Amino acid sequence: MSGIVSYGAYIPKYRIDRKLIYKAMGWLNPATFMPGEKAVANYDEDSVTMAVAAGIDCLNGIDREKVDAVFFASTTPPYVERQNAEIMASAFDCRADIRTADFTDTLKAGTTAVLSAVDAVKAGSAKNVMVCTGDMRLGKAGSAQEEIFGDGAAALLIGDNGVVAEFGGSFSVSYDFVDHWRGTGERFDQQWEDRFIRDEGYTRFIVEALQGLTKKCGMESSALSSVAYPCLYAGDFKKIAGTLGLSESQCVDPLAGQVGYTGTADPLMHLVGALEAAKPGDRIAVVGFGAGADAVLFEVTEEIEKTRADRRGIRKHLAARRELGSYEKMAAFRNLLPTEKGIRGDTVAFTALSTLWRNRKEVMGLCGSRCKACGTPQYPVQRVCVNPDCGVIDEMVPYRFSDRKGALFTYTGDNLAFSPNPPAIYGFVDFEGGGRYWFDLTDVDLEEVEVDMAVEMSFRKKYVDEKSGIHGYFWKAVPVMV
Repeated sequence: MSGIVSYGAYIPKYRIDRKLIYKAMGWLNPATFMPGEKAVANYDEDSVTMAVAAGIDCLNGIDREKVDAVFFASTTPPYVERQNAEIMASAFDCRADIRTADFTDTLKAGTTAVLSAVDAVKAGSAKNVMVCTGDMRLGKAGSAQEEIFGDGAAALLIGDNGVVAEFGGSFSVSYDFVDHWRGTGERFDQQWEDRFIRDEGYTRFIVEALQGLTKKCGMESSALSSVAYPCLYAGDFKKIAGTLGLSESQCVDPLAGQVGYTGTADPLMHLVGALEAAKPGDRIAVVGFGAGADAVLFEVTEEIEKTRADRRGIRKHLAARRELGSYEKMAAFRNLLPTEKGIRGDTVAFTALSTLWRNRKEVMGLCGSRCKACGTPQYPVQRVCVNPDCGVIDEMVPYRFSDRKGALFTYTGDNLAFSPNPPAIYGFVDFEGGGRYWFDLTDVDLEEVEVDMAVEMSFRKKYVDEKSGIHGYFWKAVPVMV
């Protein structure tokens, strides 16, 4: 039996009221106003860091040595020639003998990656495949996309042991249907006419895929407990349900009003939301839309209850919100506004890739060492134990700090050092079980920081070397989500 073994999600803490966006740019296109709010990634987040956060949520309590492959789906990867899935595998501290792959260029890449993972598990070429999706799409200022698009990520572990939702079948349709596009080197999404997208896209492809799925699986649409499908138009969302004979209770409520449309992550985020409320025996269908559609069926098993307590998923992330009260700050986070960085912020040190390679487990996986003689954890990796009562040499074993919580020992709010969200905040973290190191703090205001504050690690962008096209990643400290 193959299917979903575990699930996770991530929604950035910052949320902006769409009224602020409309107030700033609505004069350019008065018809763009949408109600609600959307999730906005912090300045040090991107599609990879969000997907890593979702993956860590998914892997909570699971031995990472058991992961045989990591797939990443996104239309906004930071690299087009450097495998993004491998960056994530390094952040997860996975084994070296695994398979990694990027899925991109279409919004249904997430469901396509899931189907590829299911095929790999069924074929026996992998026992457990991690599928992570994340998108941070940009719309031009004053466009409808600027209000619609939100940031987020989701992750599924596909395997054949301890399955919480069994794979029940799939049906796909593929068409070169151009509704949205973005050429090489372009930052902003472009869109064709709305009525064409509604009439020829959503209301045809989603219906065709779901009807094909139910027919292939020999069932009626009434047998489905939950159905998740994307549609940016409220009237057409109901129209699709009516065509398929779905009741309102069967349709998973869209996250558009709370998070926004999250691209490749959207179907898997809604699937995670459905799993959070599901009970054994429920049948959940999820649709990925883009260049056609993928419809995928899962049936929930008795194992579902074992995962809920340890997953943040959609619900906890929705609750852990922070108000972003400035359109200009959102634009600065996206590097859409040239901002004064000062002398300290204008120069980015060249990335020594050979050094990064040698220290990859320490930098990307936050792996240190633990003394075999006295058990003291230490970061970075040491040859000589730092414990003054020990001091043994070359008696170390690997020790991962990324999944350890800690307490803030001391901190500084620095108004001289450049930060896109000043002041720069950093301090020393004492880890549970031992170990201390210096980290930047993020997703928190200086007024909220205090000594002994509980923190956890979050994989973030440390810098972007625009001249060389290098995205530097490391771990930062964030307040523990309650």
